[in-house]
Amino acid sequence: MDLKLKDKIALVTGSTAGIGYAIAKLFAAEGAQVIVNGRSDDRVKATIAKLIKETGNTNITGIAADFAEVKQVDNLINQLPEVDILVNNVGIFDPKAFKDIPDEEWFKFFEVNVLSGVRLSRAYFDKMLAKNWGRIIFISSESGVQIPAEMIHYGMTKTAQISVARGLAELTVNTGVTVNTVLPGPTASEGASEFIKAVAREQGYTDAEMEKEFFTNMRGTSLLKRFITTEEIANMVAYIASPLSAATNGATLRVDGGVIKTAF
Repeated sequence: MDLKLKDKIALVTGSTAGIGYAIAKLFAAEGAQVIVNGRSDDRVKATIAKLIKETGNTNITGIAADFAEVKQVDNLINQLPEVDILVNNVGIFDPKAFKDIPDEEWFKFFEVNVLSGVRLSRAYFDKMLAKNWGRIIFISSESGVQIPAEMIHYGMTKTAQISVARGLAELTVNTGVTVNTVLPGPTASEGASEFIKAVAREQGYTDAEMEKEFFTNMRGTSLLKRFITTEEIANMVAYIASPLSAATNGATLRVDGGVIKTAF
């Protein structure tokens, strides 16, 4: 299927690894002009080279920016005055007991996970409205609906993303702009895999045993009973970014493996 993404300018934040990389790769394979993002110039350059090799699309550039630093966000916006598709994917997580999370970490998580998308959306939203076409997609998490006890501060930010996206969608009435949220479930991304392996070593499990334990005791409602691949998340995002998805707006779309135990 042609998703009609050829030559669309797409910025994917946090795209040097994991879900963000899979999204950038699929966009590139569909012929989009892709801007990748990471915190270091070296990693961004390496990602560009890898994507060009894997997709054959040479129209790939990148901008390094740490979304915990406002000046770096402003610099990114100055370098990229306009985009057709904005994927607010960048995010941090850290399993930690509620009593051990200081104020500074609450602020940092909100800064990176929520305000990053707010700032970029504020920069590009009106320009999308002016040309009557655009896509803004927030990569939230099933943790925004079922808040994990082991990282409440992370869950809080993921819930906030859903609210921001729905509010922005209310401003797109009778236009060609859409704003949606995607809720991935437990995904085999770089960060999650490292976390699971670390816990497995700590508790004396093999990786396979730890995955079974995870889906029995920590995400027992999963219907998939395995980690979702980053490509499976990217498939949903690419469709939502496409002109073919014009009738989907203000939605919270689940790619969660059935973890969220509701029909709606």
